[in-house]
Amino acid sequence: MPFDFRRFDIYRKVPKDLTQPTYTGAIISICCCLFILFLFLSELTGFITTEVVNELYVDDPDKDSGGKIDVSLNISLPNLHCELVGLDIQDEMGRHEVGHIDNSMKIPLNNGAGCRFEGQFSINKVPGNFHVSTHSATAQPQNPDMTHVIHKLSFGDTLQVQNVHGAFNALGGADRLTSNPLASHDYILKIVPTVYEDKSGKQRYSYQYTVANKEYVAYSHTGRIIPAIWFRYDLSPITVKYTERRQPLYRFITTVCISQDSVTEKTAPRPAGLRDLCHYRWDLHCCRHSGLLYLHSLGGLEEDPAGQDALTTRQPNGRGPRETASPASGPPSPPALLSGPGSGCIPKWGWGEAGGGSRFRSYLFSPSLI
Repeated sequence: MPFDFRRFDIYRKVPKDLTQPTYTGAIISICCCLFILFLFLSELTGFITTEVVNELYVDDPDKDSGGKIDVSLNISLPNLHCELVGLDIQDEMGRHEVGHIDNSMKIPLNNGAGCRFEGQFSINKVPGNFHVSTHSATAQPQNPDMTHVIHKLSFGDTLQVQNVHGAFNALGGADRLTSNPLASHDYILKIVPTVYEDKSGKQRYSYQYTVANKEYVAYSHTGRIIPAIWFRYDLSPITVKYTERRQPLYRFITTVCISQDSVTEKTAPRPAGLRDLCHYRWDLHCCRHSGLLYLHSLGGLEEDPAGQDALTTRQPNGRGPRETASPASGPPSPPALLSGPGSGCIPKWGWGEAGGGSRFRSYLFSPSLI
């Protein structure tokens, strides 16, 4: 018997006369296409959207800063004259500066009765404080009013990124206008180094901070202490890093292909035939003879229960089954899908050989199946 090379074809096609268009099939196909379009648009949206990933580590990210942190302060004192307002800076490295004036300006408010202080300065990366007070004034007022509004207090570069919602200006908008005019205000800050890296690899260094505050009237043995607005800070050893990432192109293509194949696998005919309907791997072979179709199962090859070599034989031209031998133990029932009323299943069966000696069941069908 000549060797048929077509036996190695694993993508066997369903005969054309087994495909018949129906209204139900058309509706399913349209729904399938719409669902595939939805999946594609969802994956496309995820592909073009930039994802920001954050991570934590222990390190000083900005080693080129010379151990300095830039500070931006904007504060209004509506009941204190500008000639009385000053900025003092001190830290644990021995720095003590009274009346800092570099890169700062004072803007009169309320016809000169108040003052708005704006300044940019730097602090060392060690615990310390800076405070707004009247300590640098030539003459100290008797009852300075330290009620205030903080418009901005930020450290490092200004980050304006929509995907990052951090505490870069945690004190922005703090209103202490209804506080005791003679009270001091302590803002205790924990500064957290922050790095933002965009898609191009460029890094920007900023700082977030948490804040706790208290308000009090201080006294000493000589009497009441002149009030001030204190910002006491310390640095956290933990660095927060934000990194922009975009889904790789190969992952987008792979995901789209998998999602579309998953939909079509469950809705469209497969080369293996009725595999998804009856949970068997069926192969349809166009082997017509005497008005019959020959169908065999490749999904679960079973041995001959009787141990007999009863095979389904074919005609010499190989176009269809000629006769079927039955084992002595009796045939198992064909699947319900193929043996139900009107299915056209002929109660003839037998055992065939798929190569290598493996046995399989074979059934005979009349053309009424299609």
